[in-house]
Amino acid sequence: MRIRVVVFDVGETLVDEGRLWDGWADHLGVPRHEFRSALEDVIAKGQHHHRVFDRFRPQGFDIEAARRDRAGRGDSDLFGASDLYADAVPCLATLRELGFRIGIAANQPAAAETALRTAGLDADFFATSAVWGVAKPSPAFFLKVIEAAGAPAGVIAYVGDRLDNDVLPARDAGMTAVFLERGPWGRAHAKRSEVSLAHLRLRSLAELPEALAGRHAPD
Repeated sequence: MRIRVVVFDVGETLVDEGRLWDGWADHLGVPRHEFRSALEDVIAKGQHHHRVFDRFRPQGFDIEAARRDRAGRGDSDLFGASDLYADAVPCLATLRELGFRIGIAANQPAAAETALRTAGLDADFFATSAVWGVAKPSPAFFLKVIEAAGAPAGVIAYVGDRLDNDVLPARDAGMTAVFLERGPWGRAHAKRSEVSLAHLRLRSLAELPEALAGRHAPD
């Protein structure tokens, strides 16, 4: 069986989250370079990225309350078209021309679907953990991906920047697991031995169409 469906993660796969993290640094009154350095350290240690807030607010930080406060001041932490990686739209367009169906499914708030459409991304289906009520790396999330794709796992490729949330659970679900080495997770996870379990390892989405063209389901 050949790969027929390509499903993408969002953060650091299609969307560059750098501006969003800078927004949090500004909200906290922390130098941007200092905040990003702390984030990289938290990720390298395998901790949840929300732990970065503990570095600067050790007495506790309510991120949802902070989001509401920022939104009330017109300072949203949601991405827009300007945050897309330059290779995102061209990659999806090329895959479409090659006959692949495209999905976007990620751990995102419900509003992300509208944001993705508004940003100009063309996909056959969009899905978020908030709407599905289940998040990666749960196997149930990837069962939902298979259901949304309307195809067996063997003909689906899942593309993401994280081993824990994307590559390993997608592989376990029977999909072709594509590791995209970029962003803070991509840089950290590229140093882990488990990276060898990815079926494909790329540094840019520009490499993806050729890598998938004619590729068969994993053994």
